[in-house]
Amino acid sequence: MGSLSTNVALAVAVVAALVAGGSCGPPKVPPGPNITTNYNAQWLPARATWYGQPYGSGPADNGGACGIKNVNLPPYNGMISCGNVPIFKDGRGCGSCYEVKCEQPPACSKQPVTVFITDMNYEPISAYHFDFSGKAFGAMATPGKEIELRNAGIIDMQFRRVRCKYPGGQKITFHVEKGSNPYYLAMLVKFVADDGDVVQMDLQEAGLPEWRPLKLSWGAIWRMDTSKPLKGPFSIRVTTESGKNLIAKDVIPVNWVPDGVYVSNVQF
Repeated sequence: MGSLSTNVALAVAVVAALVAGGSCGPPKVPPGPNITTNYNAQWLPARATWYGQPYGSGPADNGGACGIKNVNLPPYNGMISCGNVPIFKDGRGCGSCYEVKCEQPPACSKQPVTVFITDMNYEPISAYHFDFSGKAFGAMATPGKEIELRNAGIIDMQFRRVRCKYPGGQKITFHVEKGSNPYYLAMLVKFVADDGDVVQMDLQEAGLPEWRPLKLSWGAIWRMDTSKPLKGPFSIRVTTESGKNLIAKDVIPVNWVPDGVYVSNVQF
């Protein structure tokens, strides 16, 4: 009977310790302050992991939480990453660009490479956490040591925000999402140079003077719900994190269709 009491007491003590100390594993690290457009070239510490196939572009469907598809193709070319809360910023960090590098383990090249934020992660392993595609993680290695670096697991790294650059001629592009109709319009915005990320989009209907704000739906997808049918063509005003804005005049045509892709003639 005494042995049973002792075992019960030990079990209660273990449960109490778990409740007081949280779950097993590494301590949870709270996220750092949001990364802004202060391009001051200061390198910050972070931790790095990778996901997907070793030479792949992250998600199996080549997409991610920003809603951007085909990140394995130009101009992203698989050089993408998830960002944690202060990098992803509930979608308002989608499309932003970072130089990243590592100095240890020895397989690190110590040379920076640039990645786009196209996905999110919430693993609390560091104030700043990049979860790279296999290709992007390997790009931080000395040539020929990509496998060695990927086998290192979680590593320390450094990063800094940089302006996004796209190949000459690349314009801001809009994808009207499936399910859109005259009463519900949802659009993905991508290929935004300079800041890279969009913090507000506004719509102007043909023949009307006022601009109407869209709401951030999720990732890089903005939407408008209306009781009156929308009439195209639509002009879209894009505002980026630093406050810059431009207008894609009549970029969504009068005969727009769901799942349609519309390339503007503007770029930052």
